[in-house]
Amino acid sequence: MINPFKNKRGLGRGLSSLIGDNVSKTNNEKISVSSIVPNKYQPRKNFEKESLEELKSSIKERGIIQPLIVRKSEDHDDKYELIAGERRWQAAKSAGLLEVPVVIIEADSLKSLELAIIENVQRKDLNPIEEAESYKNLIEKFEYDQEKVSRFIGKSRSYISNSLRLLNLPKKLIDMIKNEKISAGHAKILVGLDNALLLAEKIIKKKLSVRQTESLIKILKDGKNKTIKSKDANILAAENSLTDKIGMRVSISYKSNNSGVLSFEYKELGQLDRLIDIVKNNY
Repeated sequence: MINPFKNKRGLGRGLSSLIGDNVSKTNNEKISVSSIVPNKYQPRKNFEKESLEELKSSIKERGIIQPLIVRKSEDHDDKYELIAGERRWQAAKSAGLLEVPVVIIEADSLKSLELAIIENVQRKDLNPIEEAESYKNLIEKFEYDQEKVSRFIGKSRSYISNSLRLLNLPKKLIDMIKNEKISAGHAKILVGLDNALLLAEKIIKKKLSVRQTESLIKILKDGKNKTIKSKDANILAAENSLTDKIGMRVSISYKSNNSGVLSFEYKELGQLDRLIDIVKNNY
């Protein structure tokens, strides 16, 4: 029997290698729509209504061409859990179908998640946050590391790392990515910036491209560096002298009323302990 998944390409491991090239080893049949439950590890959260309506119309006209992939549910007796094909399942329900074609496979929770990620990434159905959350799921729940995710997906480790970093952005900014108000390219530039949300709003308002955003941030950083360099020469000399003396970066911030802040940047706890001892022993 021809494997309907065999031609899927583009990732480190495709559906074919995870399901097995010989689909005849699995059950290929029709089951009732009501006997299927959603995949608890489904990476995709957002389903566009317009796209579902188009798929619904197609299913009414031609039926479901590619079967859904399911496994026996671990949580519900006499039910099957979706592994791949949730859009088809939702559209089939909406179209009033009573049965859908399925491939029933044996799969544990890890393989279920792997297959769901593979299908969605291959189809480019995941938004950047859903993709990042999928990788995080593999790492936190199934003890993958970034290197293993990289091999599994067939993308570089830096790609996986940059993807995961998006989850460190403020929630409001994450929602902007989910809603496609800004792209992953924009978002990756904003990771780690204190004013990331403010910049994101500017990107949307001015309709800045990724390149324009990079230029804007470079200008802002250059301006900040110039502000630092404009310190009084005596203050800079004092900072450099103290830094050389104690082996830690020293920064002096002063105000017009002669008050200010003296800060020490330590690289390890040993340096901090030494600084504390000096202060305690001399004052």
